[in-house]
Amino acid sequence: MDQLAHISPLYTALFTVVAPFIAFLYQAMAGKRDQSGVISLIGIILSFIFGGLTWLTIWNHPIVSAQINWFTIGASTFKVGILLNNLNALMLFLVPTVALPVHIYSRAYMKGDTGIHRYWMYLSLFCFAMLGLVVMDSLLLMYIFWEFVGFASYLLIGFWFTRETAVQANKKAFIVNRIGDLGFLIGLAIIFTQFKTLNLVDLFGEGGLIYQSSITGGLWVSPVNSMDQIWLTIAGLAFFLAAMAKSAQFPLHVWLPDAMEGPTSVSSLIHAATMVAAGVFLLATVFPLFNESALLFIAIIGTITAASAAYFALGQYDIKRILAFSTISQLGFMMVGIGIGTWDAALFHLVTHAFFKCLLFLSAGAIIHEMAHLKAHSHLDFDPQDLRNMGGLKKYMPKTFILMSVASLALAGFPLTSGYLSKDSIIISSFEWALSKGDLYLIIPISLITVSILTAFYIGRLIFKAFFGDFRMLEQVKDKLHGTALHEAPKTMLIPMLILGICCLFPLFSLNPVSYHDSWLMDGLLLDEYTFAPSHSAHLIIPLILLIGSVISWTIGWKWYVQNKYPLNASSFALKASFNQGYINELYQWIFVSGTLKLAQFCYWFDRFVVDALVAFIQFIVLSLSQLSVWIDKYIVDGFVNAVASVAYWTGNQVRLVQNGKLQTTLYSVFLFVLLGLIYLIFF
Repeated sequence: MDQLAHISPLYTALFTVVAPFIAFLYQAMAGKRDQSGVISLIGIILSFIFGGLTWLTIWNHPIVSAQINWFTIGASTFKVGILLNNLNALMLFLVPTVALPVHIYSRAYMKGDTGIHRYWMYLSLFCFAMLGLVVMDSLLLMYIFWEFVGFASYLLIGFWFTRETAVQANKKAFIVNRIGDLGFLIGLAIIFTQFKTLNLVDLFGEGGLIYQSSITGGLWVSPVNSMDQIWLTIAGLAFFLAAMAKSAQFPLHVWLPDAMEGPTSVSSLIHAATMVAAGVFLLATVFPLFNESALLFIAIIGTITAASAAYFALGQYDIKRILAFSTISQLGFMMVGIGIGTWDAALFHLVTHAFFKCLLFLSAGAIIHEMAHLKAHSHLDFDPQDLRNMGGLKKYMPKTFILMSVASLALAGFPLTSGYLSKDSIIISSFEWALSKGDLYLIIPISLITVSILTAFYIGRLIFKAFFGDFRMLEQVKDKLHGTALHEAPKTMLIPMLILGICCLFPLFSLNPVSYHDSWLMDGLLLDEYTFAPSHSAHLIIPLILLIGSVISWTIGWKWYVQNKYPLNASSFALKASFNQGYINELYQWIFVSGTLKLAQFCYWFDRFVVDALVAFIQFIVLSLSQLSVWIDKYIVDGFVNAVASVAYWTGNQVRLVQNGKLQTTLYSVFLFVLLGLIYLIFF
């Protein structure tokens, strides 16, 4: 560590962010001329190296930050800066650590794709956006990169834009996330109105404008300038709304399962440590802002999300959708960690989840990759992602089976895995928190225990249906291929999976396989003490309940899916509701989509038959008045003027006849005027 002291973490952090951006610019200019992805790979390798150096020099060291002036509005000067503390440095290292194996894996998985040059460009942009998000020292700059992350994910989800389902999926993700972005903007407005700054150090740093009631406590109080509690609550909930959309919390979770329309390698990155992790990172960053009411609401939403997503995963057959709902459920766990005040435990689970979820998706991608090749060679029409078309793959893909099993055990929280440590840190802490609050609050830890057991069941179901039993497509393909032609994925895909598999085990995070308190990560993020008392019995009983529950669920799953003993009615409403995701999409379709369309149709009718009719009536009146005005002008005004002119013209002609220079005419005129004068005098 001392050898690294002379290296400026600000420079290494900047290089970490800039490297993928340079790769993005290069690929954007090169276009189809370079489809190798070498520059993108080099960019993420450099990010990994510099991110690691940054983490080593910052971890458990004083905070480092630097700023330069950006622009000034009135008396407020906005700055561009980098903030490096344990949280930022951890995320700055985590993102390229997970992205690197995804890049290596993608070279084989995406080989031959006609749009591969776009893939490398979008992937580099995505990594740049997330890396920029985690090091910015201002909420305004975080919002800018927040939008970059959303835009890059929009491009990646709709990568295969010729598919209608992909187009609809990326539009859905974009629209739902706009709801969250509105919350972010509201939060920014409230914070800036109250404090006249958006700088994170000024707001949340030691001695900042928002401070903690106890340095070691988990509950935060009003800021120094006596910000009203109502605004404190609204600001906290506004930022949580942003996290709800980005991190797919109920009821804004609906975009994430549809996001599976993108390449599987993209799904692994989105679900692991980038887009969906951004919401959890945001809440950890602004954690001092939350009061007790906001934290309780976050815990409740997190619990509902974890439970509902686990239930929806039970009835899915698409291998990627099962993992998508698993991600949503685990994000719910992280939100509960935030809500109970243990954001350190939430970040611990975010890190461990990044590795085993990335491995799960890459393993699923390896299966889909081989099933897609089988489909192409056999000229059969079947879904390569449907579990009902798999089975017995352990025989043909043994390495993938082992690696995916390790990741599944970590997801289920099985002992000796990283998931066991991080999941226990949230569930046990929630139990201790509930005991300090009252009996009613025990609903949350009990729900989390139930969800954890359901998690073991649905991931066991996936493993059993994909790898055990007989290959269900064997009869259809053997006549054409003289065998199944299934084999292990290429080494370019297996090696990154192996590295991630090692990261799913406990030694990477703690030498003590049964205590999360001994983890170096918890030691770096851990609050000195919580506002609730520890329960030593919970540390023994809860892990035992989870282990026994997982084993029982796997036993039931083995009987149902391997031994073909199905006591459940496949047509039952519960299973149909699970398969259809609780009919939430249909509800949204009816209320929002159909409602919006009907409103648009009404507006069209109103515009055509009311507004346009009114305009046409006014037009008729105006035209009629204009025609009347033309007639009056032509026949009355112009007629009168013309008549006067004609009389004057005639009179002039008559008078002109008199002026002929003859004496007779003059005497006649005098006689006539005298006669007229006499008549006037006689009669008038």
